[in-house]
Amino acid sequence: MDNIFDLVADGLADKSYAIIDNFLTPTEVSKILELPHFSEHEKFFKKAGIGKRTDLQINEAIRGDYILWLDKNTAPPAAQVYLNRLNELVQYLNRSLFLSLKDYEVHMTVYPVGTYYKRHLDQFKKDDHRKLSVICYLNNDWKEEQGGQLRIYTENESLDVLPLAGRLVCFRSDVLEHEVLPATRQRLSLTGWILDQAII
Repeated sequence: MDNIFDLVADGLADKSYAIIDNFLTPTEVSKILELPHFSEHEKFFKKAGIGKRTDLQINEAIRGDYILWLDKNTAPPAAQVYLNRLNELVQYLNRSLFLSLKDYEVHMTVYPVGTYYKRHLDQFKKDDHRKLSVICYLNNDWKEEQGGQLRIYTENESLDVLPLAGRLVCFRSDVLEHEVLPATRQRLSLTGWILDQAII
């Protein structure tokens, strides 16, 4: 995986983002999709909000996804494969970019047909510990006409990223605004953030 990690580090250093295919293999994606959490997400997932803790609000005009947080200690083995790889990425980025990253948080994400997340920045106004945003997509056979792109706004332009299975997108949480465009089919991912402090 060092070659893939190196591509992530290079992208972050050069452009503040990296788009890497095959971060998860097709077999690894399939095993995650077999989990009942995704096949029965209405039972396990909660409506996502905006803000944090006491400031948390549900606003479907801004975002329409459903989420289920993963616990590193109790995550099912199929999801643990991704968490372990993310942990290896954190260690690699610390060695190569000297970022002093300490921990990460991840949730499973489901965007029902037609839902979206309007343009935003991932770092909270009152909490700047999210340093890198990381998204790994789980959508097999996704086609461009189905929509659901992640639109990243750079300084001079916008970039649309298709949510292809196994693809990792990693970008600076404090710099790059982004949005999720509506899709004509359900859109699945593992979405998270790499932090500069340990989660207590």
